[in-house]
Amino acid sequence: MSSHRKVVNLPLHGGHAPKWLFHRMVKLTRGITETLLYEYDSAEFLRRVSDPYWFQALSCVIGFDWHSSGTTTTTCGAMKSAINPEEHGIFVAGGKGRASRKTPADIENAGDMFSLSSSKIDKLIYASKISAKIDNSCIQDGYQLYHHSFLITEKGDWAVIQQGMNDKNKYARRYHWLSEDVVEYVDEPHQGICCDKVESESLNMTASESAESRKISVDLLCDNPEHLKKYFKDKTPLKSQCQTRLDEYVKEFRMPRHHPVLDMDLSDREFIVLKNAYELQPSNYQDMISLEGMGPKKIRALALISDLIHGSNPSWKDPVKYSFTHGGKDGYPYPVDREVYDHSIQTLKDALEGAKLERNDKYNAIKRLEALINE
Repeated sequence: MSSHRKVVNLPLHGGHAPKWLFHRMVKLTRGITETLLYEYDSAEFLRRVSDPYWFQALSCVIGFDWHSSGTTTTTCGAMKSAINPEEHGIFVAGGKGRASRKTPADIENAGDMFSLSSSKIDKLIYASKISAKIDNSCIQDGYQLYHHSFLITEKGDWAVIQQGMNDKNKYARRYHWLSEDVVEYVDEPHQGICCDKVESESLNMTASESAESRKISVDLLCDNPEHLKKYFKDKTPLKSQCQTRLDEYVKEFRMPRHHPVLDMDLSDREFIVLKNAYELQPSNYQDMISLEGMGPKKIRALALISDLIHGSNPSWKDPVKYSFTHGGKDGYPYPVDREVYDHSIQTLKDALEGAKLERNDKYNAIKRLEALINE
């Protein structure tokens, strides 16, 4: 089995959790975390938070909005405040915006605290960077990452909860990673992908259907990118020259009247990145996308050219498998499945029963859960 990678779509909502609520969210999150660690271990805690169903349920039971984009950032923030690395053996690194860019430094701090080897720390930093690179560049679904939380245990296991924003449809998409059984980051790294909104077209270079495209992309790069320039042209003259754009026939094989060009233009600076990558001669696709400057545009260009020259069509299907919600009492996006809902509630209720919470907070949390199913 490869790594677990799951996705959730959430509408963008503004505003912040009030201090009185966030204070209680932290307290309840600490109780749930301590219960899981007492009943199971840190590995099970990572499995739970890397499951979008459980994470979504957690955000509901601690009292936050059930479906907004703030669910991710606020719940991760509550975990970061609630979890004490020295006491619980788990370190929550990164966060939203500027905090996400401090993830490597946070990981180094966690490594020192947990006495991890320097090689292990380097691997953790790489895992953080490559998971972000893949969700931002190899899966081009229109969502730009702005939140990246990286959870580390004292044994060096890890999980990622990161979120991207789509300015056009005003939705956010959440990605979950779990380190267990990771073999290849770039080949079907997800166990399941969950969301309510499916994009009509998304380049997915991690799909099994993209395997040949990944291989040819590396071959094209290692064979000197200078000869690729002829496949690029400014967008402006395309219609006047009656040329068929490459992205008009990538899904269906049909011969164009004229030599096709890509509906994109790589600058001289971007070709320098390809040139530098060529000089390094990456041995595989994972090494190639890890190179500095190898972003979405260049990854997409190599995929399109590999299709054009060799017919290795990459996957254009949005990597979504099923919806993440239990449904809604108003029937949107569909009526509540009571059996599934009861199972989620019982799982959390069992955890809360043993949590070290003040009686009032514990009582209110359980009453919220019972009220949900009785509505």
